[in-house]
Order: sequence, then C-alpha cells, then structure tokens
Amino acid sequence: MLQWMVIRHHLLDQDDVIVMAGDDVVVTKAGKQTHGLGRFFSSLYGKKVPGLGFLSLSLLRVTRRTSYPVMMEQRAPPPPETPQEGAKPKSQGKRGRPPGSKNQHRREVVLSPYLRFVQETIKRLLELIGDRFQVIYFVFDGAFGHNAALQMVRQVGLHLISKLRYDAALYFPY
Repeated sequence: MLQWMVIRHHLLDQDDVIVMAGDDVVVTKAGKQTHGLGRFFSSLYGKKVPGLGFLSLSLLRVTRRTSYPVMMEQRAPPPPETPQEGAKPKSQGKRGRPPGSKNQHRREVVLSPYLRFVQETIKRLLELIGDRFQVIYFVFDGAFGHNAALQMVRQVGLHLISKLRYDAALYFPY
C-alpha cells in the first residue's frame, strides 16, 4: 500500500497515458514445507518446474517508458495431474463438424480458475487506482492470446494488448 502511495503522489501525473501490464513469475524452490509450492510452467526451462508462482501487475507510464510494479499475488498451485488408468485410444469417427451442432456464442465463455484469479487481481488493482488515473489497456504476453482471456479482460472494462492466437475472436472497439 505504501508503494502505491509513493507511485500515485510522486511518480505519476494525471495527464499521463497509463497502461496496466501483467506477467507470470515462477521462482524455483526445492523442499516440501513451503506454502503454495507446486509445479508451474517456466518459459526459461520450457517445462513445469517445482516452485512458487506469482502474478505481477505493473503500471506503465508510456510517456517516460517506465514501469512501476504495484501488485504481486501468489498463485495457488494447480491440482496434481492424475494419470488416467487404462486410457483407451479414441475411435476414429466421422471427420468434420457433427451434424446438428449449433454455433457457440464466443462472448459467453467459462473462465478457468487461473483466469478468474487474474480477473480478481485486476479488479483489485482497478479499485486501488480508483478514478485517479484512466487505465484503458491491459498488456500481457502470449499466454493471454486466446478468446477466454480476451473476454475476461473485456469483462473488467479494459482492452487487451497481446499476441493473439488463431481462435482469439477479434473485435472492433468502435
């Protein structure tokens, strides 16, 4: 909270263009007694590693090209994956779309637990900022390049800046 007060009063101006940015951080850790210890994907290692996962949110001051970290939240470890016993290979059915299937509404998506966690963290930061600054954009890496993440960011009233996947369901803001 003290960090936010310093940023708000001394580092940011109301006339600045402010962008919110987020990033996942994984800290590797050995041991078994640490709270929140789990296996998280690390892009440095290219696989899941034992450690602690954090979500870091920062405010970017575009005119000065500086970043001010405001919030860091620890992620809950994902549930352990249980191997399926006697998994049968899928039988090859007919190719293509099943007859009678309806189009799905792309704006009504079910958010994963991780996306709900990110959404709640963004909402808390927006409440902390209040109406002191106008934040319009949320920047995240390619992990948010899919439609569910795009809809999650739109639900909090922001626009997503990210590298998009093929199924991102583009939209025009006007």
